[in-house]
This record gives sequence, C-alpha cells and structure tokens, in this order.
Amino acid sequence: MDTDTRRYSEPNSVAYCPIIGTGTSGTSSSGGGNSRPGHRKSSLALALTPEDEPMDVYQRNLMDLKYPTVLPPNPPLKALLVFHKSDSICEAITAACQRHQLDVTLVKSKEEALDTLQKSYATAQCYHLIIIDARSTKNLDAEHIARTIRHTHGHHLTTIIAVCKKSFFEKDDVLIALLDAGVNRCVAETTNLAMCSVELKQILHSIIRPHNVMSTQQALYTALHRLKEVVLITDDLLRIQYANRATERLLNMRLDEIISKQLEDIFVSDLSTISEQCKNIKEFDGILTVRRKSQEGIPMHVRVVPVACIGSAPTHLIFNFDVPGGQMDFIATLPQPKEAPRGSLHSVRRCSFDVRSIASDGLRRTSLAKLTSLPLEAPITKIINLLSQVQENCSADEARLIDKVLEFLKREGLYSPQMKEIRTDDPIATDLIGALLTGPSVYSSRRSSNDSIIRTGSSTRTATIVPAKMKSNPIIMELLDESLSWDFDIFKLEEITDYHPLLYLGMEMFRRFDVFATLNIDENVCKAWLAVIEAHYRKSNTYHNSTHAADVMQATGAFITQLTNKDMLVMDRMEEATALIAAAAHDVDHPGRSSAFLCNSNDALAVLYNDLTVLENHHAAITFKLTLGDDKINIFKNLDKETYKSARSTIIDMILATEMTRHFEHLAKFVSVFGGEEPREHNCQTDEETSILMRRMLIKVADVSNPARPMQFCIEWARRIAEEYFMQTDEEKQRHLPIVMPMFDRATCSIPKSQIGFIEYIIQDMMHAWESFIDMPQLITYMQINYSQWKKYDEQGVNTLAEIMAKQPPVGKMANSK
Repeated sequence: MDTDTRRYSEPNSVAYCPIIGTGTSGTSSSGGGNSRPGHRKSSLALALTPEDEPMDVYQRNLMDLKYPTVLPPNPPLKALLVFHKSDSICEAITAACQRHQLDVTLVKSKEEALDTLQKSYATAQCYHLIIIDARSTKNLDAEHIARTIRHTHGHHLTTIIAVCKKSFFEKDDVLIALLDAGVNRCVAETTNLAMCSVELKQILHSIIRPHNVMSTQQALYTALHRLKEVVLITDDLLRIQYANRATERLLNMRLDEIISKQLEDIFVSDLSTISEQCKNIKEFDGILTVRRKSQEGIPMHVRVVPVACIGSAPTHLIFNFDVPGGQMDFIATLPQPKEAPRGSLHSVRRCSFDVRSIASDGLRRTSLAKLTSLPLEAPITKIINLLSQVQENCSADEARLIDKVLEFLKREGLYSPQMKEIRTDDPIATDLIGALLTGPSVYSSRRSSNDSIIRTGSSTRTATIVPAKMKSNPIIMELLDESLSWDFDIFKLEEITDYHPLLYLGMEMFRRFDVFATLNIDENVCKAWLAVIEAHYRKSNTYHNSTHAADVMQATGAFITQLTNKDMLVMDRMEEATALIAAAAHDVDHPGRSSAFLCNSNDALAVLYNDLTVLENHHAAITFKLTLGDDKINIFKNLDKETYKSARSTIIDMILATEMTRHFEHLAKFVSVFGGEEPREHNCQTDEETSILMRRMLIKVADVSNPARPMQFCIEWARRIAEEYFMQTDEEKQRHLPIVMPMFDRATCSIPKSQIGFIEYIIQDMMHAWESFIDMPQLITYMQINYSQWKKYDEQGVNTLAEIMAKQPPVGKMANSK
C-alpha cells in the first residue's frame, strides 16, 4: 500500500463532536495549488481522491513509480437526509450539502428512507452520506434507522451522521447508543450555515474519503486471488493471514486448512533466517522446501518482503514463490483441491470449512472404539470396526483404499442399530430404549421435542443489544448479558418477561450472531416473527412450551460460540442463522402429547403424516406456513431463491433430526465420522454431509441437554416433563387408549428411576461424544453431578414430584405456581 493510501486509510471515526467544528477532522482541507496539470478540480475530488492532498510533486511521482495506487471510486457524492420535517436545522444542513456539491435527497420517515436505499441499491447507486435527525425518538427512531442501514446490502461503508440536541452531549448514554447502532458521528444541532459547512467538510475528509480508499481493497484482494503467482501473507509471528488460489493448488490444501496456521507447518526448511532478517526490514531471497499435503516436500525459490503497516517494525511478511521454470504448467500438473462451495450471500458468509480437517487438527476426540461401548450394535458398525483393525497392519496404499471404503460406508441409510442386549428386568430399558429402536410403528415417550419420547482465538460477540422498545427492564438486560453462559437461568427470564422468553432471548441471539445482516432483513421483521412463533407455543404445556424453545436456542448459541472460540469455524453465518431459527421453532405448536398418542387417537396430524415422524413434520411445516403466510414476519423474503432453498432445507433437516426413533443412528454415525484417532485425509464423504451430521448432533444435544445443566435447572425440567407425561397418561386412561408410557403414572412413577434410565441409555454416550468434539467439560461435570443426585434420591426412596420439589429451592415463580 502506498504512502498516500496508508495516510488516508485511518480507522473509521466513531467519535462525536460536542461542539460543531471541533470534531475529529482527520486531514486538513486540500488546496489545489499542488495538483498536477490537467487534473480535475472540485470539492468532490477534494473529498475523495488522495492525490490532491498537498505534497511535493517530485516525491509523489517517485511514490507512484514504486508503489502505484489504486485510485478510489470518484462518483458524484449523494446525501440522504432523514428529517421528519423541513425546519431551520434541516434547511441549514441541506444548504451545506449543496455548497459542497452533494446531490441531496430528503425523506421524512423510516419507511421512506429504507425504500429509497433499496431502490438505490437495485439501480447500482449508493448514498455516501446519510444524515438522520436524532433529536426526538418520538418522530424518528434514529438508532433503529442506523442499525437497519448497516444491515442493508451495499451500505456497510456508508457514512451515517446523527444530528442531536445540544443537551444530549451532557449525558453519554444516548450518544453511545447511537454510535453502537452504527452511527459514525454525532453532531449538535445548529442553524448556522458556516458551522454546518465546516463540519461537513471535516466529515468529507476524515470519514468519507478514507471509506472510499478502503473500498479499493476488494479490487486488490480479487486481483491477488486470481493471480497465477503464489502469494502468501503472514503476520509478524509467522501466522498465515492470506493465501491466494495458486497457493491452494501448490500446497494441495484448502484455504481453511492454510489460514491461521504457523508458517513452519507448510515448510520443511528452518525459518529462523527469515525471522531474523525481516525483523530488520531486510528482504529474504532463497530456496525453501515446501511441504505439500500428503506428498513429499518440493524445493522452491521464495522471496520474502517485510512490510510495516503501522509504525516502523514489520507487521506482515509477503511471500512470493517462483514455480520451476517460471511457468504455470508446473502447478497445473499438481492434484487440485476441491473448490470451496460458494453461497449466494458472499458478503455475509465465511469460508465453508471442512469439519473433519478441523476435528483432526489437535482436537481431542473420542476413539473409534467408542462405538463398541455404546448400547447398540449394527452390521455396519461391525464392518467399520473390522476394517479399522485391518487398516492398522496394512501398507499406506491399502490404508488409503480402506479409508475410501469407510467413508462410503458412512453414508445415510446404512445404519439400523439394534440393542446388543436389553435387560428384561429393567422397565426403563424395555419401555424406553426398545421402543426407540423399533421405528415408527411403536412409540414411546420421553424427553425430546419431537416425538416426545421422552468461523482467531476467541470470537467476540456483540454486547447485549435489544431494540429500544424492549429496553424498559434493566433486570432483563442484565440477565441477557449472560445469555451465552451454560449456567444461564432460563426460568428467571421466563418470569421477568411475563412468559415471553423466546422473544427476548431470540432477539438477543439474533443480534449476537448477526442474523439481521445475514438474512438482509429489518430487525422488526425478526421481532414480529419471534412473537408469532412464541404465540404458537402452547402455554398449557408444562414442558413443550416457548421456555423450552428458548432454552434450546440458548444452548445452540452457546455451542456455536464454543465452536468459534476453539477456532472451529465449521459454520458460516447463514448456517448459524438457520441453526438458531430451527432451535426457536423446533417444537412450535406442540400439543403436549407424543406422536404415539396422536397415532393411537387417530389425530388429524397422524393421519396427515401417515403415522411417520408426526410431530417433527408438523413443527417444520407450521414454521414455514406461518413465516411465508405473512410478509410482515417473513424473515426469508430478501433471500435469493438458491439461498432460501438451502436455508429451508437446513431448518427442516435440523427439526426432523430431533425425532428420537433415529437417535442411535445419528449418534453412531457421528461417532464413526468424528471419533477416529487418526485424521483421514482421503475422504469420500462430502463437506456438506459432515456439516449436516454436525448440525443434527448440535440440535439433538441442545434439545435434550437438561441433564447436563446445573442441578436446580435439571430438576425443574424433570418436574415439567414428568407432569406433561402424567397428563398424557391421565388422558389415555380417560379415553381408554393404549398407555404409551406406563412408567409415567402419577400413582406409581419413580422420577429418579426415569431420569437415571434416561441418562444411562440416551444422554451419557451422546454427551461424551459431543463434548469430545466441542470441548465443553462442564457438560460432563453437570451430567455426573445430576446422575449422582438422582441415584441418591432413588436410594433414599424419594420418588414423587412432591417429595423431590420439597427438597429444592424455588426456581422462579413457576416452581411455586405449578
């Protein structure tokens, strides 16, 4: 980057000016005396192009020769003014914009402003400056408008200015809220045209001009990526920050396998010489041996150029590789890595990561022998175990062939697990586990939401931000600060939100995971969608209500955060968004009765879905029926067809994955794919298949995570699910229907025994497999504590709900009211 570009690429200004004319101005006004002959002169050029800045012409020409500059775009500047009425303040700002030759558009409402922005984007236009009247929230919600603009495609570099009352600068809460919403600068109201003009001039120089310079980076990175030469960039600690497409081909690796690696991981040669020379800003030129994936090293001529982006010490190193003979034919003959799949939302999607490669990079995983310890055994499991044993004592070529066979064997449809043995004297095993594995013709009931059987080190998430109208209760805001903690108190949120936990937690999760921008949707649409979804959860259900949905959504958010914090960027933005949506809606309109009950009673849903996966099919169908039936809540309306199709498929698949009759099938496949000790580099299983498998396990664990929560929460959930099952058994007796869960009879049920069996046969192995993948030891710790407590209750003869709840501290008002 040349001197001028560095000079003007200053960070985006987020400071506000308590007095007009004293704000951060960045650079001084540009004069025209030193501009080159024939170069156009106008205030537009002054605001946009770095070459007009006063500078010695000779020095500038030398810099042009050494580091040619990509000039920023220089279109006529356009300004959008959002004022509810054209008063004297608005007139002064309009006049100042016109004085600086800005094309001004005035709108008087949020809806008109957003419509104008959408039309400008559709016609390939852009507003460089948006000035919003923030003097009164009664007339215009400036905070919401600014946030919505930031979530609108094509406006991530748009400069947003908020005009505030002078009194606002005496208290910082209003101004900070505006800045957090995406406003670049807050300025005090004034009718003085000269002061408005000076302030606008500073904004043009200190914000708009750097933004235009920054916008050229995309062109540079595109050029680098398409370059036939191999280019690789590291930071000063020799961690790889950038690699172009030619680098992928040379190393026979995908970008997700290259980025963030230490340089020594791809070189066989000693790199100490490079480190020493580059510390002194000296270039390196020599031969280094490159380690290609799964192949022998290749000696290559490498040139290394240190660059100091800030200060005098080198911050980055640029590596150029000379291929033999200087021809591209060499790389063209090398094996080609699979192209990373590209979605249609390039601006919001991260790279698509191979889950297996990340899981094999030092991640602590369970042994393949884990399969043999599970309480199930299928023919496919035996085959995989036998092949794995053979693989240990064969040649490298034979091992690679067996790898391919193993991956083909892990395809869908090859798993039909059956219990190795069921203890006939154990009612939990016979009634619960046996029913699970017999398929859809025989149902049981327990804890699921379904058939009711029962992408750095750490990624910083945005702080708690909920729309202004939802900020009335500071207790809620304080609680939502901890919404990604595994110890989060969902019952307290249920209580203080008056039984609307899904709405509040959902908006918080959508904000933290950037769902509004990912879906390109106004946050009010998401809020309306959450409200409708929550309204279709039945409050009469003690367990399958909106609190359970919020709990599953919270667990999903915690898991996604953990994956990111462990440098396991296995989900892109759209996959994160769809996972949260699936979690929120996975039990919508649950009737509080199991699929078996619906089938036995000839319920309309059972007839509709042919007695197959009744509840899960209904949850998925009603989610899209509600969403697509009203444009005001259609969170998918701004997605293109392909992206919507992919999002819909993911959401449906995750909701259907909560169906428990395929529990052991999903678990066995997850362990077999992610449970090997040795990484498999030759893999026939596609990235999409492994991503699907990981997402299914994520929502399954989130759905039945109650036994792995803190003990007081685990016991409250057990109370709620037991009460719901008791109600089903009561109705079955009343209507003379088959009793699906004989163990859940109010008069005879032992709550500890039911929980012990559930943990032993369903939860324990799944939690160990998931914890080994995600690395959350608290899951196992809490599960073991809860299991010991249930054992203790069983030994003490504490069996009924009343006896158990008498020993517990109250959990919110719910514990006292039900």
